[in-house]
Amino acid sequence: MKSTILLGLALGALSIFALESGANDVLERSISPSRQFVIYGGDAGLRGAISTLAERLKGDVLGVLEQRDNWKTAAVINLQARAANLPEVPMSAFHVSQTPSGLKLQLDLTISRELNPETLEREILRLILLEMIYRKQTGIASGETYVTPPPWLVEGLLALGPNGDRGSLVNMLNVSQRVPSLEEFLQQRPELLDSASRAIYRAYSFAFVQLLANDPNQLGRYIDNLTFSTNDSLADLQKSFPRLAGKDFEKTWRAKIDNVIDSRRTELLGFGESEAQLEALLQALSLEALCHKKLDATQKLELKKFSEDLMLLAAHANPALRPIVENYQQLAAQLALGKNHGVAAKLSDLKKLRMQLGARMSEIDDYMNWFEATQLKTASGLFETVKVSLDPSETRPRRHDNFSTYLDAMESQF
Repeated sequence: MKSTILLGLALGALSIFALESGANDVLERSISPSRQFVIYGGDAGLRGAISTLAERLKGDVLGVLEQRDNWKTAAVINLQARAANLPEVPMSAFHVSQTPSGLKLQLDLTISRELNPETLEREILRLILLEMIYRKQTGIASGETYVTPPPWLVEGLLALGPNGDRGSLVNMLNVSQRVPSLEEFLQQRPELLDSASRAIYRAYSFAFVQLLANDPNQLGRYIDNLTFSTNDSLADLQKSFPRLAGKDFEKTWRAKIDNVIDSRRTELLGFGESEAQLEALLQALSLEALCHKKLDATQKLELKKFSEDLMLLAAHANPALRPIVENYQQLAAQLALGKNHGVAAKLSDLKKLRMQLGARMSEIDDYMNWFEATQLKTASGLFETVKVSLDPSETRPRRHDNFSTYLDAMESQF
C-alpha cells in the first residue's frame, strides 16, 4: 500500500512537470535489478519507482506459480508525457514484434493525471505475463496478432499479491446478488463494465485464480499455452485443469465462492490467537520431518489438506502474521508436489522470524498495557487493601543501620 501511494505521488509530480515543461529530446534509461525491464523517459525517481513496481509484481506472480525467475526476453517500458496536440493518445499501448535479434516487448505509458497506480500495476503485470506466454515461442510471423492474458487472470493475480485488498474483495462477493455461471464470468469484458460491476468482477477473478492456484504447476502450464488458446475460454481451461473438466465444474466454482465468503465472515483474529492456531496446525503435521524423505500418496494428500487449512487461516489471521502463514502454505504446497529443495532452510528461517515477531508483539503488548494504565482517570481499586497513611505526625518505625542513623543525626541538627 505504501509503495502504491508513493508511486501515485511520483506519477502526479511527473504529470505536472511534463505538462509544464514537455519531454526531453534525449531519453534517459534505467535497468531494473533483474535486468528484465529497461525503462526509458521520465526522471530517475519515476524510473526507479517503475522498476521497483515491476520487480515486485514479477515476484508476486512467481510466488503464486512457485517458479524461479527464468525470463528470456527483456521488456521495454517507455514513459512519455501526453502531448497537448495529441490528446487522443491512449494511456497505454503494447508492441509485440519480431526483430532480427529476437522477440521485442514494449509497453508505452502516457504519464498524466488520468494514469492511476491501479491501472499502472495492471498494465505492467500484463507485460510480465506476455513475456511468460511467449517465452518458449521461437518467433512471431509478420502481421500475426499476439495473444493477451485474460483480464480475469490479471485481476486475480493482482488481488492475490501481498498488496491486494482481500477484505474489500470478499465484501464485494458478499453483496453480489447473483453468482454468475463460470462460462458467463469468463465471457465478461471488464472494460465495458461500470465501476461497481468491475469491482465485483475483480472479486470473482480473485476467487477463481485462487482456485486455480491450488495447483501452481497447472496454472503455469496454462499460461505457457495461452498462445494456443481458442475463443472458447472454458474449454481451454478444462484442458489444463482436470477439476474443471467434469460435469460438476459449476459446483466447484460456486463452492469456491462460498468458501471465500465464509473465510472472512468472522472478525480477524488477534495475534495471540492466530499464533496459537498456526502452532496447532504445525504440531499436527511436522513439515520438518516430511521435507527430508520421499512422500507417499497418503502423505501428499495430507499435505494438500494441510495447505488448504493454512490458506483458510491466512484469510482471517492477524495481518502481522498473515505473510508467515502464507509462506508455510506455499511450502506445504511445494512439498505436496514432491519438491523439497531448500524447504528445510526456509522452515528454519520462518521459525526464527516467528520467534522474533512474537517477542516484538509481546513488547508492544507490554507497552500498550503500561500506556493504558497511565491514562486511567479513575482509581482502579487494585491497591485499596494497602494502608497508606497520609498523616505526617504519625510515628514510623526507625531504621538502625549506619546510614539511617547518620541521616537521623543530621535531621536533629538542622
